Amino acid sequence: MSAGPLVIKIGGTTLENQSRELDLWRSIVALSKSHTGGLILVHGGGKAVDRLLDRLGVKPTRVQGLRVTPEDQIPEIVGVLAGSVNKSLVGCLQRAGGRGVGLCLGDGGMLRCRKVAPIPTESGPADLGRVGEVVIEGGGAQLAGTLLSAGFIPVLCSIGLDEQGHPLNLNADDAAAGLARVLKASALVLLTDVEGIKDKSGKLIAHATPAEIERLIAAGDIYGGMIPKTRAAAKVAAETGSPVVILSGDRPEHLLAWTRGEPTGTRISP
Repeated sequence: MSAGPLVIKIGGTTLENQSRELDLWRSIVALSKSHTGGLILVHGGGKAVDRLLDRLGVKPTRVQGLRVTPEDQIPEIVGVLAGSVNKSLVGCLQRAGGRGVGLCLGDGGMLRCRKVAPIPTESGPADLGRVGEVVIEGGGAQLAGTLLSAGFIPVLCSIGLDEQGHPLNLNADDAAAGLARVLKASALVLLTDVEGIKDKSGKLIAHATPAEIERLIAAGDIYGGMIPKTRAAAKVAAETGSPVVILSGDRPEHLLAWTRGEPTGTRISP
């Protein structure tokens, strides 16, 4: 494993049940101290956003599975992701003995972002509103490097800024992948609701390449929400030469076992 930082993306039930995951936070803090390059945590929070919108009487809209983020909703979404969810994760790290610093993707120019283009549908192009994507060219690691070298754990929500400094809502998997590329991460770890990629028989697939990911998708072994997750992981592995690992966020021991070189989860290599 190289000296670059570890980028860990947390989502799903692990993010929802964060207050009950003290063992996980202890594992993350221990890993941040033992890994030479430090550790960066990336998160989304779609379910928390949905709960807020529901309280406001607003029904979320999706196009081809992608959340539409209207201009008038972005203040509330920023408030949830960059505010309540982000600070609760910083608090979890603090309880576990770590020093988290809550940030968004645009802080310090860590990632360049832009509004996604309208996507084609049967009824014509659909505008997703204030939904963003990572611009591969650009972005800097200075702020992250400063925090990591001082022993802090950057905790980044998936809110980016466009060229005019206006907020954008990004998919957290894409945000973590973009950070891994910009920061030349030693590895990208996706903590999910599953132990890794499994075949149709339920057997865990320990290792895969980008080509094998496409074969598994075509065969129906990878389906639903795992398709964009595994494709993003394969793209990062191919572009950076660093592995991407899918692990269960509900099994903290798996994270430490992986760092010890023990077989766990699914490793996607270039």
